[in-house]
Amino acid sequence: MNHGRLFAALFAIGAAWGLTTPLSKYIVLGGYRHFGIIFWQEVVAIAVLGLWLLVRRSPVPLGFGALARYAFIAMFGTILPGAAFYTAQEGLPAGLVALFIALVPMFALPLAIGFRLERPEPVRFLGIVAGLAGLAMIILPEASLPDRAALIFVPFALAAPVFYAVEATGLGRLGTDGLDPVQLLFGASLIGLVLVLPFVWATGSWITPGLPVGRAGTALVVTALIHAVAYSGYVWIVGQGGAVFAAQVSYLVTGTGILWSMAILGERYSLWVWGALAVVFAGLFLVQPRPARSGDGTLLALPLGEGNIALHEPKGH
Repeated sequence: MNHGRLFAALFAIGAAWGLTTPLSKYIVLGGYRHFGIIFWQEVVAIAVLGLWLLVRRSPVPLGFGALARYAFIAMFGTILPGAAFYTAQEGLPAGLVALFIALVPMFALPLAIGFRLERPEPVRFLGIVAGLAGLAMIILPEASLPDRAALIFVPFALAAPVFYAVEATGLGRLGTDGLDPVQLLFGASLIGLVLVLPFVWATGSWITPGLPVGRAGTALVVTALIHAVAYSGYVWIVGQGGAVFAAQVSYLVTGTGILWSMAILGERYSLWVWGALAVVFAGLFLVQPRPARSGDGTLLALPLGEGNIALHEPKGH
């Protein structure tokens, strides 16, 4: 496989995922709320991924083991982190929320070590320390946020990567039961559609489709399409270049998410936030599995908003 094409594909997927950051802000500014947004994103994901599976003639297993995994991914990979993510978007700059999502590997690593899915390594622990330092640079200085009242939304921004880390670690512990990632995400979307409905009604966050669609509705559909298409492309890159190479998309998602937010929303950030970004990127570099360990089943979490599937380094890469 041509390395130039792989890098181009990786950049395109990272930039596309990053674009969902300001689009999500548009959705929230349009008055739509967490669980209602998640419901319609599940609908779009089912349509896109269902077509993918239909073309491939790939069945969707419905045994107990598969259903349990679908439900687990739906709750910890979509519904809970999605609700936290969209709540954080209500009060924090979109680019800052993207920076918090980059902390997923920092939370996933100690969990994976606790479940013996990873070996403790001093260098990778330094990555966790860097992540915490970046977090402190955002929370502690008074000049880091445009409004100190926005601090109330920081716990929600932190909850999203924590839930993603739990999902990745839990699936790494359970295994995929022979299901490929697209089957897992499609099944999780189906189950998630059912599981999220009580939350929608309980919180009054139902979204009634109507014409004209409007900016928020368009952003919702486009965001769901990007997640489904970019996810499929990510899986392809894992197969072509390996999970360690594909995991570098984390930098692109966060970096382009911030740049897209500046370009589309006109956001500007303090020097503390830019410093935190540099420190978090250094932490991401340190916690990434070393290429020399490829083939050992290293746990990797994907930076998704539509289900955060744990993948493992394919044998032979």
